[in-house]
This record gives sequence, structure tokens and C-alpha cells, in this order.
Amino acid sequence: MAYDLQLSHIGKVYDNGTPAVIDFNLDVDKGEFIAFLGPSGCGKTTTLRMIAGFETITSGDLLIRGSRINDLLPEKRPTSMIFQNYALFPHMTVRQNIRFGLEVKGMAAAEADRKVDRIIDKLGLSDVATMRPNRLSGGQRQRIALARSLVVEPDILLLDEPLGALDANLRKSIQNELKLLQRELGITFVFVTHAQSEALALSDRIVVMNAGRVEQISPPRELYTRPQSLFVSRFIGANTLIPGVVKDLSGEGVTLDTAFGTLTGEKHDRLAAGDKASLILPAEAVDILPADVSPEQARQTYGTNMIPCQITRAQLIGHILQMAVQLPNGDMIAVEGHADKYRGQFAAGAQAFVAWQAPRSTVIKH
Repeated sequence: MAYDLQLSHIGKVYDNGTPAVIDFNLDVDKGEFIAFLGPSGCGKTTTLRMIAGFETITSGDLLIRGSRINDLLPEKRPTSMIFQNYALFPHMTVRQNIRFGLEVKGMAAAEADRKVDRIIDKLGLSDVATMRPNRLSGGQRQRIALARSLVVEPDILLLDEPLGALDANLRKSIQNELKLLQRELGITFVFVTHAQSEALALSDRIVVMNAGRVEQISPPRELYTRPQSLFVSRFIGANTLIPGVVKDLSGEGVTLDTAFGTLTGEKHDRLAAGDKASLILPAEAVDILPADVSPEQARQTYGTNMIPCQITRAQLIGHILQMAVQLPNGDMIAVEGHADKYRGQFAAGAQAFVAWQAPRSTVIKH
């Protein structure tokens, strides 16, 4: 069975010789929600526009359901695209905006009306169908853009930061609606965003890009807990990086010589004794232990993964205790934990230990 979308060694070089996308490879199953994530200028929107047909492909092959579409015009592709500004026609009513794509396709009026009625009802736009977009809220305009894209029944829906213009509360609400709608329709979504929280909350897999290249493609939890490159470890979440030299390997475990002594983690890629590497420690993996903890008891849980530290800030926000922790080399770590876990144990200025279990950290080669 063919993938819904395949990008095989896709590249884009601008006329001045600047590479925008380099050797991009991705296979997308039907009904997947894929997010392209990365800093500005990393190539994520250019890649989306190549899928849509608004940018030419310099090299590689783009396939939708097994058919190569590199040279197909945008209007001939089984895709639909929602832009950040929604690109609605201000002189048309909501209904006319939604119907426009069907008219371009030359669909019979009766069939077009049926499809428009159905999508208006599904997205809760019946009460505003005769109004013009400029009189409506951001959330309503976002639904109109969705309706206009979905009414043409695309194989793949492309979304270019469609929530960027919404305020935080509305953005969260629309995120939830978008995920539910995608699951209900079973349509493949490819979503460009610079917001980590959006990508982590919505997608089945995330493609992290940097300087035109793919750094990692993983489900959200794996991306968050098992970064595969130094860039991803710095870009995603709140990780602490501890550099060192590989001392020993045993199965999936790695022992690292560091400025804080011998530390252990789980290896990601091929490593050998003597390699320079970094231990990636996610904030969620960190435990804070009191300075008078029993060393024998602590070693049973954490092995050698204990670093002395000082609490520089401890603030209770609701049921979460937020702490700023300073390591001996001056590096700071942000730690959060449920109030019940740390209640009454730590205050600013207290001495303590940062500790973690080896399988919850990842060692990456430099």
C-alpha cells in the first residue's frame, strides 16, 4: 500500500545558489498528523510550499499515494493549504468563501451546495454563513479557512502556522478542535509551526529541521525524552547538557567521565570508548535530594548520578514547586515537582543533590 505522502531526497536551492532544503526524506501514512518544527529560516515552510506546488523542487521526488507530482500545478494536486492569514476573500460571504474552491473545480451547483451545507454544519458556521469574514472573530475566520480547505475533500491538508494570529486561550481551544476534527475525518495533516507546545500536543510525529536539514523525526514523547542530536536537545524542552568522554559501554548503558565525576546514561547512537559525548538530562528526569540523604540508599536508585547543588530559588505556584538549582560549575537547572513530593524540604540557599536514573538520560556523540 502506497504512503499518503512521500518526500524522497527532496532539495531546494534558490536561484542565487542558497540551499533552503537539503536531502529531505519522509514517508507519511494515511491519517497521520505530521508537524514541521524548527527556528525561523530552517526550511519548514519552503518544504510545505513544495508539497503544495507553490515552490519548485530542485531535486528529489514528491509522491502522493504513489504518484509523482513534482511538476503538477497546485490546483491539480490532491492537497489544500491553509495560510497563516487565512487568505479569505473580504468581499464574499462565509458561504461564498467556502464554495469558491468547488466552483473553480467546475462542480455542479447542486452537488456543491450539498457539500458546503455539510461542512458549514460540521464546523458550526450556520449562524454566520451569510456574513462577511471581516465582521467575525479570529476563531470563526480560522474555521472558515478550515471549511474552505476541507470542502474540496483533499487527500492532504497543509497548514502554515494557522493558529499564529490567535490569542493564547483561543489558540488552545482551536488546537483541541483541530485534533478532534483530524481524527474524525481521517485526513493526513501536515502542519508547520514554530511553537513546540503546539507540535507536541497535536502531532503523531514531529520533523525537527535546522538550516535546511532534518535533525530528527519522532513521536512527540520520544522527541522530548530521547533527542538524537545536540541541536534537538537544546531546541526541545528544558534539557541540561553535561559534556564528557565515553569511558565504558555495557548494553544500552554508557559511562561518561565528566567534570562532575563518572555519570551514566542510555546511549543513542554508535559510541566507542574515548568518544567525546554529552549526557542529555531532561528536566522531568531530575530529582532533588536533601544534602543529608543516605549515600548508600541513594546509590541503590541513582548509582553515581548525583551532583551536589544549591537551591537558589524555590517558589510554590499552585501545586507545583519551581526551583532554580546551581551546579558546582555555575550552570543553572530549572526543576519542577509536585508540592507533595518536595513539601517543606527545600528553601532558597539550601544545599542538595541533583540526581537521576540512568535510563532517563541519553548520551549523544559530539
